[in-house]
Amino acid sequence: MISAFPNAMPVEGFIGGVLIGLAAATMLLGLGRIAGVSGMAARATGIADSGAPRNIAIAFIIGLPLGAFLVSRLFGEVHVSFPTSLLPLIAGGLLVGFGTRLGSGCTSGHGVCGLSRLSPRSMVATALFMASGFATVAAMRFGGLL
Repeated sequence: MISAFPNAMPVEGFIGGVLIGLAAATMLLGLGRIAGVSGMAARATGIADSGAPRNIAIAFIIGLPLGAFLVSRLFGEVHVSFPTSLLPLIAGGLLVGFGTRLGSGCTSGHGVCGLSRLSPRSMVATALFMASGFATVAAMRFGGLL
């Protein structure tokens, strides 16, 4: 049988999802705060005055690449590719940053934490994230970029 997703890693994805869920639950139950990356980044950098304590936010943000590094050492390198030009990366980063401020959160805040709390605002935000992603992939395929 030929798989439609030859590079799929369902066990690893399941384990990662469980770990993300546990981290989000620990943050919410332990500190009463949402584990959204954009909010944590804003708090860690001093852009936001409210949210988790700043030292917790800094530890959270440092833990993201540190966790990826540790997993790569335990299970092997993760192969990623980026555009050769910095312009798309900078433009994408600015657009994502603007979007998270406009939408009062990011995919981790709305999609993981908000949906689990049955937040109507997060349901709308997540539906818009998904629709935007689908439209972007369709446009890129249509334009021959993907």
